Formats: sequence, C-alpha cells, structure tokens
Amino acid sequence: MTKTKEVVYDEKTIQTLDALEHIRLRTGMYIGRIGDGSNPADGIYVMLKEVIDNCVDEYIMGHGKRIVIKRRGSEMTVRDYGRGIPLGKVIECVSKINTGGKYNDDVFQFSVGLNGVGNKAVNALSSEFEVVSYRDGKFKRGLFRQGKKKEEKGGKEAKERNGTLVRFIPDPEIFDDYGWQEEYLEHRLRYYAFLNSGLTLDYNGQKFVSKNGLADLLAYELGGEPAVYDAFHCKLDRLEFAFTHTHAYGETYFSFVNGQYTNDGGTHQSAFREGVLKGVNEFAKNGFAGEDVRDGLVGAVAVKVQDPVFESQTKNKLGSTEIRSWIVNSIKEQVVLWLHKNPEEADKLLEKVKNNQRVRKELSAIKKEARERAKKVAIRIPKLIDCKVHLSDAKGKRREESTLFITEGDSAGGAMIQARDVQTQAIYSLKGKPLNTYGLGREAVYKNEELYNIMRALGVEDGLDGLRYNKVVIATDADVDGMHIRNLLLTYFLRFFEELVVSGHIYILGTPIFRVRNKSETVYCYSEAERDTAVERLRNNEVTRFKGLGEISPMEFKQFIGDDEHMTRITTGSMGDVKRALEFFMGKNTPARKEYIIENLIADIA
Repeated sequence: MTKTKEVVYDEKTIQTLDALEHIRLRTGMYIGRIGDGSNPADGIYVMLKEVIDNCVDEYIMGHGKRIVIKRRGSEMTVRDYGRGIPLGKVIECVSKINTGGKYNDDVFQFSVGLNGVGNKAVNALSSEFEVVSYRDGKFKRGLFRQGKKKEEKGGKEAKERNGTLVRFIPDPEIFDDYGWQEEYLEHRLRYYAFLNSGLTLDYNGQKFVSKNGLADLLAYELGGEPAVYDAFHCKLDRLEFAFTHTHAYGETYFSFVNGQYTNDGGTHQSAFREGVLKGVNEFAKNGFAGEDVRDGLVGAVAVKVQDPVFESQTKNKLGSTEIRSWIVNSIKEQVVLWLHKNPEEADKLLEKVKNNQRVRKELSAIKKEARERAKKVAIRIPKLIDCKVHLSDAKGKRREESTLFITEGDSAGGAMIQARDVQTQAIYSLKGKPLNTYGLGREAVYKNEELYNIMRALGVEDGLDGLRYNKVVIATDADVDGMHIRNLLLTYFLRFFEELVVSGHIYILGTPIFRVRNKSETVYCYSEAERDTAVERLRNNEVTRFKGLGEISPMEFKQFIGDDEHMTRITTGSMGDVKRALEFFMGKNTPARKEYIIENLIADIA
C-alpha cells in the first residue's frame, strides 16, 4: 500500500492576500482567459478594454470627444480628454479595490462595470503601469510595477488639456510569449465607434468614427451582402437598435450593454427579438411564427442600463430581467410606426416573412421524417459520447467549460474519449467527410444523417438558446484531408448556423505535428520551425511525425485537450466577405480558384 503524507491544516496554513496579490494569483477570475493574444478574448485585450471603457464612460457623460491609443511593441498608451481622475484620488483609483467614482450615479450613470476593479486589475497584471491625470492646469502621476507603487509626483502642467493617460505593459510573467493582433485591436475600436456615434478613436494615426451608430455597424457587417430592404435604425434615449433581412439562413445579432459587447446575448437580445416579432405581427394583423419573422434577420441592439447584472465575470451575457418589458414594448411601438410610414419597406419585409413561412411548411414533412428515422436508429445520438455538464444547465458551476470535440474518425475519437474530462468534454466522431453544403438549402441538414446528428448534438435546431456546449472544437488531422474536413464543417456552420460562429463558439484544435524527445525530455512541436529548435536543443533525440490524431496516445491527448490546449477561435469578417470566401473555396471550380491553388501549392519532395 502506498503511504500518503498527512497534510497539517491549522491556523498557519490560512493565508490572507491583499487585493492585487489575489488578482495576480487568480487572474482568470478578473479577466477570463489569459491566452497569448492569438484569441480576441485573451486577457491582454480585456486589459485594454478596461482602460478604454473608462475613457468611453467620460464621453457618455458628455466629456471629451476623442481618445488616442498608441501601441509601441507590447506597450499600450491610452489618453482621453475627459474630466481627469480627481487628483487627490488618482493613486487609490488604480491601486485600491472598490475605490472609484462609478458608485455614484450622478457622476457615472451608465458604466459597464465599476472602476473598483478594472484599472486595478490592469495595474496588477502589468510589468509597468503609469497613470497621469490632468485637471485645470495641474497633474498627478503614479508609476507602478506589478501593482506596486514605485513613483508618485504632482504639480503644475499648463500645456495639457484635462483628461487621463494610462500606459501599461502586460506582464510577461503572466502572459507568456504574447503579442497584439492588429486585426483584433481594430475590430474592437471600430465597435467602440459604432456604439458611440461622434466619438473619435485615434489608433496609431488611424481614425475610427461613426456618424450613424448601429446603422453603420450593420452596413459594415453586411459587407456588401444584399439586404431585402433598407435597414431600420432607431435611436431612443437609452435604447438603440437596427435591423434588416438578408437571404441567408438563421438569425444574426450584435448586442451591447453600456458599450459592452454581449456575444452570448441575454435579456436585451431576447427582448429585441420579441419586440420585432410583436411589431411585425401587430402591423400585419397576423400571428406569424417567430422563426418566420426572424429567419434571415440581422440585427443590432444597444441599451444603457444602471447597475447591469451579468451572468459571468466576463460580462458576455446580460441577466437583468427588469428591463425586458420596457425593451419589448419600445421596439414593438417603433417597428409598427416605421412600417406604417414606409409601405415599400413593409411590403418587402412581409414578402420575406411569407416566403420563410412557405419554406418552413415545406420543410416540416422532411423534419418529421428525419426525426422518425433518428428514433428508429437509437434514442441517443449516434457517435456522440456526451459529458455531464452542459451550457444549457441553468445552475451548472462549470457550464462555460462545456466543450464538444468533433473528431475525424473513431481512432482519434477513441483516444480523446479516454483522455477527456467526463464532466465537461464531449466527443462526436465523424463517419467520414461531411457533405459540402455550399449552395444547398436547409433541407440538406435533415436529409443528411451526419449533419442532422451534429445539429441535434449541439441543440441548435431552434436557435442558440438551446446550445449545449460553450465551445465547439473541430479536431482533425493536420494534413490535406483534415483541412478539407475542417473546411466542410466550417461551411456547414457558416451556411446554417452563422450566429454560432459570430458569437465565438467555434474553435479549431491545434495538435502537434512532431514529437522530439530524448531520455530526459519530450517536446511537442506545432510547426517545422518548432521542431528544428527542439532538435537543436535536445541531444540524442528521436523525432516522430504524427500522420494523424489516431497516432497520439490517450496520455498525450490529455495534455492537448487539457491545460496545455492550443485552440484558435474562428472569427469572421463581414457577411459579404464570408459569402465571397465560401463561394470561392467551396463553390463550383473556376479558373480563378485553379490559378490560386497552383500559385499556392507547396509540396514536400523527398
């Protein structure tokens, strides 16, 4: 029998951390995932967001119309021209938890969160953090390293306009080998402009500004994709929304609370959907089903709420219930008014709704047949090895960890099944290459057993409200066939469940291509460059190339789908860009595509 050492649990084992130490020790509680900057949800972008949010709050309260952001290497500097932090409280506001002006509704009515945490977290997680406040010809400056104050000074400064400057460098001790991605930075700043029409954000000389708010956001996201009618845009005191229909399938939404993008929606988004439905039905004096009115709908909604309640620390989903009826009634009223004033647009919208209704009725027989066929095969979904915790669990503590891995075949799936966390990780093994759904109608989902079972496993037949997994991870071999299967699955999701992608639920699993090892160390390499570095460092090494996921042992897989997982979240450009990309790569073969393949073909010659 193996003896275990008895652990002493007494007064000496109890620790008390100060607030900034706790932030550094439990980083994920404050900024979500840490990451390395390769994902737009990684911690460094959350840090930048926390700083910019404070600047935007100043603009919302009527102070300062310009924010200047500068990046130099890993260093970020953000300068606003608002009121400036009160000079006597500058140091406390960036270093003491639960200190800030946003507890006072007269000073900050509609803030995303309380600056009792935001700037402090950025300070604690930075190798260097500087704050300078300028007010009425005077200034106060503080310099910190890893949250600890190193310098403090103040005095007169007649040249600088009122406002606040924050400069920070994410700490490499926490964010290992990180880097800023320009694409993610520009996307975030563009959204700030859409949500705050009239505000100019200057990033390294590039200006982001919007005159028409959410109408500009829809135009940008559509990216040239033809709409059924001109978008309806309405801006009220605390509510702004815009929507139109396209010829695509499904529903796509962009929802915001006090400038915070809520990619998982919440009360305001569901109220927006209901308000549009009620408005259309009241105008048409009809009882159209929700899916008939909303299929093909692309909408954006932004609300300003005092003391918003979110369902998680990362503020991805709004939970405030008291605002629901107000949003529903406001949107219904405005939609009815707009439809009466714009008969041509109303006719186009109703024609789209009636067409949706006709297609739905034609599909009903196919749906019934697919369900009956599935019942005959098995009560449970074939090829799905499920987990115990799901995103749809109302009170599941680990619901946001729920993940479905879609694997290429039984061999890879078998290894992952043995390696997985049975609580939060489910495995779906594909039988072969999925159907290319480009150009096909929705009936293809019901007629094809594989595609139908994937939809059932995800729980998204009636929309994202039933989504069972927070992450849907495509796990294929790193070869040509694996890439093809990956593209086929992405085409399927983008064609019929685009909101699943837009909301950030689709990922690609990065698995090692090489294993380099000697008697004392093993290194897994994700590129030839990493392999070459490992070969040079490890003496008397043995190099193995993994031809497929099936060659990776369960013990090894445990690392790749555990704490050391390499995942890339799929992000999209505008809807027009997506459509053009799918048509080029997944549509009919064309001379242009043939030329592209020839120009980009790289082959290893032994």
